[in-house]
Amino acid sequence: MKRRHSKDGEKVAGEKKKKNLQRLGGTGLSLEAFANAKSTNKHYNPAFKKKQMEFYKNAKYVSKYKKSLKQQNQQNHISSAVKPAADQNQTRDGDQMDIKNKNKSKNKKKQNLEELYEKKRQEEEQARTEREAVIQTKKEEREKAEAQRKELRAKMFKKTRYGQPVMKYRIEHLLQTIQGSSKNSSNDTN
Repeated sequence: MKRRHSKDGEKVAGEKKKKNLQRLGGTGLSLEAFANAKSTNKHYNPAFKKKQMEFYKNAKYVSKYKKSLKQQNQQNHISSAVKPAADQNQTRDGDQMDIKNKNKSKNKKKQNLEELYEKKRQEEEQARTEREAVIQTKKEEREKAEAQRKELRAKMFKKTRYGQPVMKYRIEHLLQTIQGSSKNSSNDTN
């Protein structure tokens, strides 16, 4: 392979580079321009919209839940603040009672949570057993149908001692299909 160091060789290489730049649309994008072009997405993406809607819906539910908790706490504080205290001794006793009440309410909340958890777990267990029962019945039906098909296939492939097919089973099968189709057509007309 010969190397060209002449001006003609450099001219040819320069023309090739120029043609390539024209073909590709000029010089490439700068890194900043590429990043900006990639980050601004102007295309409609239904999956992204769906995720966004779900996110906002969940955020709304969370905020409603927090508001309800806040209201419950305020109602509890108001009910404890309404109780008048005649003595400091009574207030001390009241404070101790409040602490006991808070502990009791915490215990009740724990019990409620445990009850909810147990209830949910039982529901899930019941749903799982129902699903398993449905799956088991479908499996049994499938096995039964498969056994019938195998039996029918065996009958259909039976041969006489001379190698001819046994027509008895084939005719019975044709008769059953005709009777089944006539029943279906009479049911459709009624």
